[in-house]
Amino acid sequence: MNIIELQNINWFFRSITQLPDILLTLAETSKYYRIYLCAYGILGEVLTDEHLKALKITDNIRDFFFTMLEAAWYDPSKEYKNIPITYFLRGFLRVSKNDFIQEGIVKSNKISLFIEMSDQYPVVYDILWALSFNHDIQQQLRSNSPFMSKLSHLAQQFDNEQMRKTTHGILWNLEINHQDRSISQNINQNTFDIMISYSHKEKVLCKQLYDELTKSGYRVWIDFDQMHGNVMDAMAQAIDRSEIIIICMSEQYQRSNFCRAEAHYAFQRQRRIVPVLMQKHYKPDGWLLFLIGQLLYVDFTKYEFVRAMEMLSKELKAIHIPDMKITLVEREIDIDIIPPNSAIFSLNSPSQTFSDNILQWSQAQVHQWLFQHKLIQLSQLLIDCNGRSLVHLYKYIEQGQTSLILSLLQEDSLRRINQSISLIELSRFHSLMYEQQATKSTEINTNIEETYF
Repeated sequence: MNIIELQNINWFFRSITQLPDILLTLAETSKYYRIYLCAYGILGEVLTDEHLKALKITDNIRDFFFTMLEAAWYDPSKEYKNIPITYFLRGFLRVSKNDFIQEGIVKSNKISLFIEMSDQYPVVYDILWALSFNHDIQQQLRSNSPFMSKLSHLAQQFDNEQMRKTTHGILWNLEINHQDRSISQNINQNTFDIMISYSHKEKVLCKQLYDELTKSGYRVWIDFDQMHGNVMDAMAQAIDRSEIIIICMSEQYQRSNFCRAEAHYAFQRQRRIVPVLMQKHYKPDGWLLFLIGQLLYVDFTKYEFVRAMEMLSKELKAIHIPDMKITLVEREIDIDIIPPNSAIFSLNSPSQTFSDNILQWSQAQVHQWLFQHKLIQLSQLLIDCNGRSLVHLYKYIEQGQTSLILSLLQEDSLRRINQSISLIELSRFHSLMYEQQATKSTEINTNIEETYF
């Protein structure tokens, strides 16, 4: 597991098509829980969210970890089958970012278990940070007043810089520190042309990128020394003061809770996002794939650095036009960009499949569905919503008091994305949901009773 995690060789294990079946057989037949734990840990580490879902083992992985964690937690020795609870916690941390694992946690209501364990095991805060990107888990955490008070206190008290960063990150996701944040007129003037968002594992290459961009006359913001204090506020200020965000994609970037929060905030603020690929063989999936959507990216692993910089410069010049509020990188005819079949990820990718039942849609699938139907504003406003949340919204619009619902949506839209709600988009959303209900077995009416208060 450590080799996989440290050497970024997931691509190699993913290329072994028989590996999932081998590990599943090993997990199901082994008498040793350590082997069981390692097999599920490797699957969670190397397989994409969609692959895990296709194998239909996310429930097995989730149930395995919950059973082991509870047994070890309530045992005086804090072990199960002679395996310390810290092993199970580190294993669960690896799979906690998976959308389908998170949805299972919501249904089983196990957040209280992690809150209880957080007093003794600091790694639980990393788990909670990963889980707190899920909209339903956010609500469960917010409803626990003692934990929220403790979290706010810890964010100020921790001497450990990493722990302070983690607690600030959880609070940020719960919108405690930035829900009323507004973009001032001064910030809108863009102190920086570009902000580089990256994992510190790619620091050397990003330093080259920074040097070349500044030589070209761009005003560039980048964090070389890692921010201190309230890093979430510092990150937000950097994004608010930048016009373009270059996202340096890699395995470590996708794994990082901080990088996810950074990219998510840039998307919410409607910054122009330009992805660049920094790691050979890496292909974005999960949250990063649906965030970059149909954007084109420059592959720094395929071309020499000088050639890749030329391609990136053309992309930047094409979009570096004041007052153009776009998020899609426009492609010029003469740009030698990577062919579509090898370098451009699209929301229309056939790897994304939809259940006929909207209630089963993940956050990524909701975002993809909204984007495909050109509901751009709603795709930003509802970025944290899964299918169940989408159905709730549809029911609110259908059954609620129209003026009240519109007023609440307007407040949310101004607070979250700094835009007035589009009645045209909202009308199209209502129409599409009605068609979805009428043409597919979404079970909106028959199943809503079990989810609607």
